[in-house]
Amino acid sequence: MRYVVLIKAFTSAIVLLATIVFVDTSAKAQQATLNDHQIDNLVRRSYQYVAMYNVIHKFALKFGGRWNVCVADTQLKDHTTREIARPNNDTLYITCLVDVRKDPVILEMPAFDSKYVSLMNTAYDHYVNIPMATSLGDFGKPERMLIYSARTEGYKKGTKVKGIDRYFEATGDFVSVVFRVMPHANDQERFKRIVSQMQSVKLVTLVEFRGGKAKPINDIKFPPVGKTDADIYGNNLLQVMQFVFNHTTFDPKDKLDQAVLAAYKPLGVVPGRKFDATKVATIDSAKMRKTAEQIATQVLASASTPEFRKKLQSLFLSKGQMTLDVLLTQSIVGPIGQPASQALYRPIQTVDGKPMNAMHDYVIRMSAMDLPPAKAFWSVTFYDTQNGFFIPNERKKYSVGENAGMKLNKDGGIEIYIAASKPKGVPEENWLPIERKDEAIDAMLRLYIPDMEKMKTWKHQKRNCSSNAWVPTSEGRTGCETPA
Repeated sequence: MRYVVLIKAFTSAIVLLATIVFVDTSAKAQQATLNDHQIDNLVRRSYQYVAMYNVIHKFALKFGGRWNVCVADTQLKDHTTREIARPNNDTLYITCLVDVRKDPVILEMPAFDSKYVSLMNTAYDHYVNIPMATSLGDFGKPERMLIYSARTEGYKKGTKVKGIDRYFEATGDFVSVVFRVMPHANDQERFKRIVSQMQSVKLVTLVEFRGGKAKPINDIKFPPVGKTDADIYGNNLLQVMQFVFNHTTFDPKDKLDQAVLAAYKPLGVVPGRKFDATKVATIDSAKMRKTAEQIATQVLASASTPEFRKKLQSLFLSKGQMTLDVLLTQSIVGPIGQPASQALYRPIQTVDGKPMNAMHDYVIRMSAMDLPPAKAFWSVTFYDTQNGFFIPNERKKYSVGENAGMKLNKDGGIEIYIAASKPKGVPEENWLPIERKDEAIDAMLRLYIPDMEKMKTWKHQKRNCSSNAWVPTSEGRTGCETPA
């Protein structure tokens, strides 16, 4: 049945765009008159590329425009992180930006003294690959990985290079390579060793690896990023998509690949073509932006529904394993997450099903039997709903967990408080501070290396909204009161 649905969706995209009407408004460009269905189709099929273009190039700007470099964290992320929505506050990141147009790039990695490490490679298409992870038995020894794409100059797929342990073909020329490393922050000596190991990760081109000088890669100009994904839809969608098309591998047998190409072809955007604003169609950018914003709002609003929870184990997979709806969801909720085998992301609901708001205080209660079944570790992190950013606070406390700090009670359970003021008797580690104002907030439970068998029977936790009295869940309270 799934196969039939995908075929139908693909065919519909072709039919919709075959009826695009062009109005000749000037000698330079044609106005494309798109109906609501066509605009909706274009926005949905573009979102994975727009979101990843924005993420990758925001990091490039943060790195001063440098490519083929790695930057390792020495502390957990805080509220100044704006390059990506819903980052974690549990692991240290090593972020590498890779350009394989001119030459393959070699990733040199040490052994890691951490119980949790994963390596994630992602290009503009937002398909997620985890070629190495401690859960797969990796990172016990130093290794080198050669990364290339179908367009990498001077390298033929299958060519072996002495001294290289692994080979990875990326689906794009510009690749985000991200390590997540549990820092064991409560063990200072181990933490220092791990940070030192992280800082030893480096990238070299194949020419450099062989003793030569790296080829210049400053011959390219990137389209502007947007502060939000909607900004690209409203400002320079066709320019960005033309650039993406020129640096992405599209599979002629992949229906989603062919559908997005079919959607843009009538607009003058096709792989291999240089972008020329006078030769592509003129689209209603304001309507594109509005539609993108509406779709994002709808997806975020669905986070508390049973249908959304069913998608969670289908997020962040490799090419050929996801539907358009799942790709859209992961691109809006939080780009470049990990597949369920590495981490599960569970939005935490309120008892009454209402969205969280900073006008109220909340408590999450779990008994020892209720604790999340994670083989590595788990955490609860909270964000502002609109942007998916950490909520600023003087304590720089954004999550509760093994790395950010937590304290179990005498029975082995835990109570996590989201509140404007720390309730009396509550451990500092278990308090997530908020500013009392009318702001939508949400909480995300992460399980690293989840026990998938136990997850079948484990019950998802809910937040209890309460007044200053912190009414226990056992009393059946489901409503909220605004603290005086």
